[in-house]
Formats: sequence, structure tokens, C-alpha cells
Amino acid sequence: MSKGIYVATIEPNSGKSVIILGLMRMLLGKTAKVGYFRPIINDLESGETDNHINTILSHFELDINYKRTFAFTRSEVLDLYNNGRSGEVIDGIIKKYKDLEDKFDFILVEGTDFSHENSSLELDLNILISKNLSLPVIIVMQGDKKSHKEIVDSAQLAHDTFKQSVEVLSIITNKVNLDDVDTLKQLLEKRISNTDITVIPKIHSLASPTIKEVVKALDGNILFGKELVNNLIENFSVGAMQLRNYLTHLKDNSLVITPGDRADIILGALQANISKNYPKISGIVLTGGLIPEDPILQLIEGLSSVVPIISVGAGTYYTSNSIGNIKSRIYAQNTEKITTAISTFEQHVDTDSLADKLITFESDVFTPRMFQYMLLQRALKDKKHIVLPEGYDERVLRAASRLINAQVVDLTLIGEADKIKERVEKLDISLDLDKINIVNPVESEYYDDYVNTFYELRKHKNVNLEMARDAMADVSYFGTMMIYKGHADGMVSGAVHTTQHTLRPALQFIKTKPGVNIVSSIFFMCLEDRISVFGDCAINPNPNAEQLAEIAVSSAETAKNFGIDPKVAMLSYSSGSSGKGADVEKVREATEIVKSQNPNIKIEGPIQYDAAVDTRIGKSKMPDSEVAGNASVLIFPDLNTGNNTYKAVQRETGALAIGPVLQGLNKPVNDLSRGCTVDDIYSTVIITAIQAQEL
Repeated sequence: MSKGIYVATIEPNSGKSVIILGLMRMLLGKTAKVGYFRPIINDLESGETDNHINTILSHFELDINYKRTFAFTRSEVLDLYNNGRSGEVIDGIIKKYKDLEDKFDFILVEGTDFSHENSSLELDLNILISKNLSLPVIIVMQGDKKSHKEIVDSAQLAHDTFKQSVEVLSIITNKVNLDDVDTLKQLLEKRISNTDITVIPKIHSLASPTIKEVVKALDGNILFGKELVNNLIENFSVGAMQLRNYLTHLKDNSLVITPGDRADIILGALQANISKNYPKISGIVLTGGLIPEDPILQLIEGLSSVVPIISVGAGTYYTSNSIGNIKSRIYAQNTEKITTAISTFEQHVDTDSLADKLITFESDVFTPRMFQYMLLQRALKDKKHIVLPEGYDERVLRAASRLINAQVVDLTLIGEADKIKERVEKLDISLDLDKINIVNPVESEYYDDYVNTFYELRKHKNVNLEMARDAMADVSYFGTMMIYKGHADGMVSGAVHTTQHTLRPALQFIKTKPGVNIVSSIFFMCLEDRISVFGDCAINPNPNAEQLAEIAVSSAETAKNFGIDPKVAMLSYSSGSSGKGADVEKVREATEIVKSQNPNIKIEGPIQYDAAVDTRIGKSKMPDSEVAGNASVLIFPDLNTGNNTYKAVQRETGALAIGPVLQGLNKPVNDLSRGCTVDDIYSTVIITAIQAQEL
């Protein structure tokens, strides 16, 4: 499994680029295949590309297609949020990141820039993204023009905010006065424990803009010195006085700003630049849209040494203010700044310690979005055909639209084609019916074959041909027979029909797997940072010990098939050997049956819910158990307890409950709640497709 790090900031102009460049150099020294990813980039002009991405890809010669290095622009994210589609942002970011994860051993992820409004949304997004990518975080902040207290308070707030959701490996405070570095580091280490603290002094050459940045900010035209546009500007001054007075104001690497008709200032500044008695200048800006006359231009052109001279349309006052407001950036062509940034990082960051933490870091966070992405990718690997018998239901049609757009399954809707088309048009659902198989049972070419098959299967139960015809006209029976005959791989129903109506035909002729005596169910409970399996919360009212053991084994197998390490907790009102009574004895007996028949399953029981899921309580009550406190599969003693518990957890925590997912049948048939949502149907169809892959 590849690894990664998320670099986030809490404010604009934090100097995050210095950290990104230094980290990339460090990572490339530790592993050959390092990727780079920006989940959200700033909006760009047509034909423009992101400067951060260009700089990293170009300088380090990374073999990544530009379009694979980001997921969304800022405007795209805001549009999705404003239209109630925020979930699509995280889904899209996860997909783009996972695409890179398949190719690289380590991925450096750069968070947003905080260069616009909505900083609270930006902070939340960075936390949400890093959490859903399951990445540790390096927080970068800046200390320029701040008191020690402001810096320390901001650092602790940022640390505590991120720490609620993700692991914070390091806090780097940038742009600090050199004299304050040691003192500030001590204050930060005293306030924030168990996190690496780095303080980097302000490097003036990194804060200085270049001629190129002035040209871009003022839409300037370069008259001379195009090859020198990376010259640094350490200060600037306006040449409005007489030359003899202005020359005394020149400083090293200063930018001369003067109206374009001041030939005396222009030529004087150029002469000063080549004189041993005056400082070197970085360039000249000519204001007011004025260009020197041809004789002056010829004179400049003939000089052996020249600096960049640019012309801008704005007046001198506006130009001076604009240049003063430029926030310098590092870009691909400015190798001097890149080299300075990397050396600054290496000088002040303990790279060996940081690299060791990155290499050894393991996350146990598994969010609902990550789980849903995993399900989608699993289903896409081997496309299956799922039948939806309730073809007129609006939720089913909307889910079908999403499934077809995702190209994740082939679908059959059962119903009359004209009525389904009428419903789609009336509800304005963007469902391409040409991509879906629509079947009206009694008009199907397979109807007579299905009738005869059902008759042969059930004639020992006194079913005659007329009864078989009636049964095959029913959407649930017809859909189930499609699976039995191999014309579909699985069925999802229950949005309109009862559980009994959905399951009866499956139990009559799909039947259970060899060695399985009962059909049971589980819910995937997608909690904030993990996925738990709850069973049985939908089918069996009061299972005995043998049935409860079978439910546990089936649930453990289902969990494993969906990438969850099964640690099974057999729930009761008592933990360990302390409790007495028929109910707890049933759970104890079921646990022993599982242990004896399936010794490889990690199982504990009887155990209370809190001891099963809370590490502190689990270790307190059952210190020698590898399940207590870490249970991923929770088996409830009866339907009353299970159904109420899953609904309580769902409502009180906001958890996504996917299910019920039926287990034990020879071929997958899954039942929906009549209160299901489009998301429920979408997820259940994908899970059904994955179940079909296992057969």
C-alpha cells in the first residue's frame, strides 16, 4: 500500500511552497516513485496552468500527466457546495488520489492556498480531505508581524482542530524573525506535545518578488532584458526628483520606477548599474504608458550591460502601490528561489526524523466515502447484471440513472416500457433507457420457460401450471427466476414491496448455500472513522444458539469479502463470565460453537457493546482479548436489540447504514427498506454486484 502526507495551512502566504519543495526533495531521496497531488487549485485563465503544479513537475521532472495532479478548481468546488452536491467533491478527490496511488509508492498532497474568502470552509475542506485520504498532516503557518502569543495560540488551535480528525505529524512556523526562532520553538514545544515543532526564519530573498511577477501583476510589456526577468526585487523607489538627488536613493537589487519620458532617470540608473560606485539595480519600470524616444531607445540597446526595462500603462502612484502589494511566488523558471527554498528546508527541518515518521505511519481511519469508493472500484472490476423489479418507483429510477452513468452494472428494470418512459419524462430523470433492459414479465420471450421451470421446481408443493403462470407474472418471482436461470446476477427489491414478498421466491428456489441453514442479514454501519458490520438486524427475530453462531460466521465472511478484518463481538448485557440467565447463556453457547467449528475466526462473547467498541473499556473489562475494544463485526442476540441499535446509532451519530445485505443465499438477493433513499438503492446494487462476483 502506498503512503502519503498532506500539507495544509491555516492562512494565506504561509510559505507552504518552501515546505512542499523541501519535502519533495527529501522524499525523492528516500523512494524513487513519488507522486504529487493538489485536490483543489485556484481558478485559472483560459490556457493557463497551475503554478504550483508546474513548478513541482518541471523542477523534479516527475512523470505525471498535468491533468492527473488535481481534482477541482475553486469555483467548481463552490458550485457543487452551493448546489447541495458537496459529497461529489470528496468522491472526486478520492478517485483522483487513488488513481495516483496505483502508480506511486508515496504521494505528496498539497492543500489549498487560503488566498480567497471562505477561509472557514477551506479549513474544513482540508481536514475533510486529509481524513478521507487517510493521510497524516503537516500544518504550515507563518509568523511574520505576529507576537509570540498570537503564533502559539494559532498553532495550538490549528493542531487541536486537525487532531480531532487526523494525525498531526508536524507544525512548521515559517517567516519568523531570526532572533525569535529559538524562543518561539521552546514556547511551541511547551504548549504542544507529541508533535514535531519546526521554526524557520524569514528568508528575504524568498519574500522578494521578481521582475516577471511585476510584469504579470501590471500587465507590463518587456522592452529590454527578457532573459533577466527572474531578477529579485529587494526594494523599490520612485525616480521623480532630479537625477543627482535620486542616485543617492539607490540600493542593492532595487527596482527603479519612473515615468517613461524621464530619459535622465532611465539613463542615469543604467549607468549607476554598471558603475563600481553605485549598487546594482534589478530593473526599471516605465509608467504612464510612455516609451522613450527612438534615440534614447537606440542608446539603451547599444549598451553592453542592461537590466530588464518594462513599460506599464498605469501611473506612477498606482504602479508603486501595486508593486508593494505583490506577494512573491516560487515558479518553475526561478531555479535560484527553488534552490534557496530547498536548502532552507533542509537546514531547519529534521528530515531524518520526519522521514522515519512518514515511512512508519499507519492509519486505521476508514471513512464512509473511502468505503463507498472501494465498493465502486470492486464492482467495476467485473461488471454484473442486476435486476430491479420495482421499475416504476422514482427512487429506483434515479438510482438507475446514477448506476448507468457510473457504468458500474448492467441493469434490468421490470415493468412496461411505455409506463417507465412516461415516468422518466414526467420526473425529469436523466436516464438513458436505451442503455437499460426493460422487461414486462408476461411479454418476455422467457415467460413460458420461466413458468415451466417454476412448475418443475415446485410441483411437489402442489403448484400447478396456472399457479406457476400467476407466480411468474409477479415482478419479484420473475426477477428471482432471472437470477436462477443465469439471465441476471443479482436482484435488489423492497422499495415498494415487503421483505417477505422479496425473499419468498429466493427461499423457494434460489435456496441457501451448502452448509448454511438460515438466511441472515447485516448492515454496513459507516461511522465517522470506521466501518462496522451489524448483524442480524432485519431477518431473524429470535435465533437460537446454533442459528446465532451461523449468523456470526456468515457475517465474518461477509466482512472479510468486503475488505474488513473480522473481529466478532457476540453482544449481550454481560461481559465475560460474570452474567447469568438464559439470554446470556445463549450468547455464550453460540460463541463456543463458532470457536469449535471455526477456530480461525477472532471472536469474543458474551460482551457488552461499550466493551466491544471502546478500547479503554474493552481493555479494562477483558484485558486479554484481541477483540474487546476493537470489534468490527457486532452480532446482536435478537432482532429487537439489533434493529433498534442500528437505528439508534444511525440517527444519533449520522452514520450511513448500508443494508440490509442478505447472506447465505446461493445467489444474491437484497431487500430494501420501504423508506430507502436513492443513495441506499445505489449502494445496495453495488454491494449486490460484488456479492455476485464471489460466486
